[in-house]
Amino acid sequence: QVRLVQSGGGSVQAGGSLRLSCTASGDMLSFNVMAWHRQAPGKQRELVASITSRGRTNYLDSAKGLFTISRDDARDGSKNTVYLQMNSLQSEDTAVYYCNHRQGYKASWGQGTQVTVSS
Repeated sequence: QVRLVQSGGGSVQAGGSLRLSCTASGDMLSFNVMAWHRQAPGKQRELVASITSRGRTNYLDSAKGLFTISRDDARDGSKNTVYLQMNSLQSEDTAVYYCNHRQGYKASWGQGTQVTVSS
């Protein structure tokens, strides 16, 4: 079982920046994918960005060039930390952001953190 603990988020004015962090620990395989998803009120959850343990990244089109996903893996494999640096935030980025860890057919989710962007 993999446990995810998120931190960061909060409120910011349009044009501002925020950084989210998520640490995964537990029974992890060497190859895994960590990602950030978000869900705005009344909308479906969507993938914002993902990064594999080999460093391959993928972004939502609207996040390209504005958001950056990165990760820091402990050498002993005991924990993986993923970050999401969000710049030039706009009101449409307001949502609950969820960290996700996938390995094989198993997926784990963080507790979610609110990001609110005011114009």
